[in-house]
Amino acid sequence: MAKLTGDDRRRARVRRAVKAAANGRPRLSVHRSSMHIYAQVIDDTQGRTLASASTIDKELREGLKTGADKDAAAAVGKLIAARALAAGVTKVVFDRGQFLFHGRVKALADAAREGGLDF
Repeated sequence: MAKLTGDDRRRARVRRAVKAAANGRPRLSVHRSSMHIYAQVIDDTQGRTLASASTIDKELREGLKTGADKDAAAAVGKLIAARALAAGVTKVVFDRGQFLFHGRVKALADAAREGGLDF
């Protein structure tokens, strides 16, 4: 078995805690890179993505100055909330992955809550 890096261990630890707390709720998974931020609502029981949004989506890309700031993260949060509500999802569990809950990740979560998602 390959040796896990610190990021891999952190991601696995967070994922394990999220799945334990989920109680059948879909998971709102967030990934951020240096240039973009991505969000997915995933149903782990069926292994399906129910909704997704990112700063590379055409409707967001045109209105954003950059995909790597808090304003872009908030726009993605609002969009993922709207798409999840359209898919019939209101309650999710937040999966921050390997990323700390501050900055862009926190901005996305706050915007998703304002958009109507409950977590």
